[in-house]
Amino acid sequence: MDGLSGQAGRIECLWQQFFSDPSHCAEKRNSRFPEYKHKTAKRVLWIQNRFNPPWVHARLAAMVKCQEEGEAGVSTPEISGRVVRMEQLWHEFFSDPSQWWDNRFIKKSPKYPDFEHKSTHECLWIKGRLNPPWVKAKMATMALGHVQSGGGLRSRVPDSFGNGDNVSKLCQEGRLKEAMHMVELMVQQNVQAPINAYVGLLKGCARRKALAEGKQVHALIVKSGLDSDIFIGSTLVYMYAKCGSVLDARKVFNTMPAHNVFSWTAIISAYAEHGQGEEAIHLFQQMQQTGIAPDKVAFAVVLRACARIAALDQGKQLHSDVIKRGFESDVILGNTLIDMYAKCGRVLDARKVFNTMPEHNVFSWTAIISAYADNRQGEEVINLFQKMQQTGIAPDKVAFVVVLKACASIAALEKGKQLHFHIIESGYESDVIVGSALVDMYAKCGCIEDACEVFNKMKERDVVSWNAMIAGYTQQGLGKEALALYKQMKQEDVQPNNVTYVVLLNACACIAALEQGKQLHSSIIQSGFELDVIVGTALVDMYAKCGSIEHAYQVFDSMNERNVVSWTAMIAGYAQQGHGKEALTLLKQMQREGMKPNEVTYVSVLSACSHSGLVDEGRHLFGIMCKDHDVTPTLDHYSCMVDLMGRAGCLVEAEDFIKIMPIQPNAVVWMTLLGAARNHGHVEIGRRAFNCVVKLEPENAAAYVLLSNIYAAAGQKDEVAKIRKKMNDAGVKKVRGCSWIEVSNQVHAFIEGDAIHPQSKEIHAELDRLANLMKEAGCTADLSWVLHDVEDEEKENALCEHSEKLAIAFGLISTPPGTPIRIKKNLQLCGDCHNATKIISKIAKREIIARDANRFHHFKDGFCSCGDYW
Repeated sequence: MDGLSGQAGRIECLWQQFFSDPSHCAEKRNSRFPEYKHKTAKRVLWIQNRFNPPWVHARLAAMVKCQEEGEAGVSTPEISGRVVRMEQLWHEFFSDPSQWWDNRFIKKSPKYPDFEHKSTHECLWIKGRLNPPWVKAKMATMALGHVQSGGGLRSRVPDSFGNGDNVSKLCQEGRLKEAMHMVELMVQQNVQAPINAYVGLLKGCARRKALAEGKQVHALIVKSGLDSDIFIGSTLVYMYAKCGSVLDARKVFNTMPAHNVFSWTAIISAYAEHGQGEEAIHLFQQMQQTGIAPDKVAFAVVLRACARIAALDQGKQLHSDVIKRGFESDVILGNTLIDMYAKCGRVLDARKVFNTMPEHNVFSWTAIISAYADNRQGEEVINLFQKMQQTGIAPDKVAFVVVLKACASIAALEKGKQLHFHIIESGYESDVIVGSALVDMYAKCGCIEDACEVFNKMKERDVVSWNAMIAGYTQQGLGKEALALYKQMKQEDVQPNNVTYVVLLNACACIAALEQGKQLHSSIIQSGFELDVIVGTALVDMYAKCGSIEHAYQVFDSMNERNVVSWTAMIAGYAQQGHGKEALTLLKQMQREGMKPNEVTYVSVLSACSHSGLVDEGRHLFGIMCKDHDVTPTLDHYSCMVDLMGRAGCLVEAEDFIKIMPIQPNAVVWMTLLGAARNHGHVEIGRRAFNCVVKLEPENAAAYVLLSNIYAAAGQKDEVAKIRKKMNDAGVKKVRGCSWIEVSNQVHAFIEGDAIHPQSKEIHAELDRLANLMKEAGCTADLSWVLHDVEDEEKENALCEHSEKLAIAFGLISTPPGTPIRIKKNLQLCGDCHNATKIISKIAKREIIARDANRFHHFKDGFCSCGDYW
């Protein structure tokens, strides 16, 4: 209470000082400031302060009354003199308003004068306290005179308003609200704003996609009676289209009393830009039927519509019309025709247009370069880029990005590095789009360190940049690093988009990080991306590749929209699990729902048949794929068929099948046969398959290992030694096995012979314990899987050091008893590890899910889901 009383007393003292001499206090400038502030002491007073004493309000009321007769603290003669001068200025203004600037429509604060003399710069305020009483009435008369005669004030107001340029300037500066306020004032004062003013406002709304503001401008236009103006109507159509409201655009178009080529082009563009190319083409034809000839812009718009929907026939007809109209030499139309043909897959036609163009600019070169890039002709993209530079045309950032993507697609690292040098010379290195393309190029060329260097040097990084770097890690099999980068991305408050989630889900799939995949699934739901068909498909793929086929199907079954990729992902999931019958059932369901399988779908379902021993079903599918579904077999399909026959033990048939293939078999096809020969112990076919592999890929280490296993299983030790020497002489090094396991949301990686893990001692102790238990159970090591010519004891030790066994042992000591263990390996499980894991699952009473390079194995109670058919 004492504090409050003290403050009230101080306030009363300040008010007494104020009333003794108000001239020492400055009045407030806006609502956030105190009403009065002492000019020297800087003390402040608020009229509405709850500590004000009761007498203050009475004194303030008396003071206001005095101010109506003369300002407080100012002598009466001085006030009278200022009133007289003000009256003189108003007489001068009304005698010739054209000599005064009208600032009412550009005022930013009440302090700014309403009128300013053009030569003397004396100022007038309409709401000034010293204005004589007759001024207000005179101002009203002037406004009335303007409404009745259409002249008067109108001829003078545009001195500051001009022909609408001020509004346009404000709109260009992003000051849309100020521009709208200016026009609203004119409408309120019955002053007709110029058409350019409304056009400027509408274009400003279009640029900012400000639909609500655009509708307000539309209302002002209707109120002003300008809605029948063809230019205004066309701009309204344009505004609504840019703001995403095609229906409003069409309503305006339909109510227009007349149309010109600009209004037709605006509505055609509205449909073209919003994915309704067919309607855009129809409207273009309708325009011609009304007798309005299309101009260059109209042709460009409708050609873009054809490009978006790949309407080649209509595009060709338009090309013919362009020539008939004499527009074929127009560089913009030429560029658009190149793009149209490219989007329709007709790159040669695009090249013909380019070659016949009388002149090329940077956009022409970029268009033809993009045409080849879209059709995956990376070498030609690079050649064209070099020709472009030779002509003296400097590439823009779009051209650089296109060529970088081409380098990435064909892993042209040296070309990419040269391009990086040109980018630095051109000053585009700091551009975020170019920087992201550089990161992507280095990553896809296998130079993850260079990608990191570019990424870390980028001054500005958007979500595309982060996506490129995360994808780079994922593509190189570095899923752990990709997930770590995502955490850093969140710390820097960059919001992920649907592409981010797809890339991250691929990273989880890459290293079988199921728990982190589930957390991402939760984030996807919170972000509202679960309805995105691409994200949904990535979720199906992630769950399937992490061994949770039940979760994969739950996501698949709940998807509102499913495309051929979604169906294929689910079928591939069943194939990896060895669920061939389920894959075939899903294929039939897919076809019943009107979805046509593509070549990738058939690869997945043939693989499912192969892993499930469904030989007859696979043969039947291969036949109808070619005959009934018009799918031309690729090397992947032929490889699946070789695998199907080879796993079933039909090795001779498989070899004969390769010999009659209409396309040249690659190393993958022969490796498939070699793997089958290893599984069935067929030495001669294995030797022939090996010779074919090394002829195509001399450094294929897996081929040497498989043939060595065949010889070892057949007891041909001399041949084992020979193959080992041949491998050493050729400088071929065996790819080291690597396995991953996720424990407590952290992914642990193990390589063959790993001893660097922090819990290495405990892991090896667990392996020793398991080895003793397996021997007691009668399980002996299969030494044929060891390539080196060493003693049996050393071979046993080497088998114990396989990465999958290290990962399983770590899982056993790091997770609660009874919980499943999930691992992933970069290579195929060796036979010894497969047999050992079956026994471990029984001894430890654990389910062990292992995903190798080919498929999933679910080990439980001493059995594997593959039925030893892998």
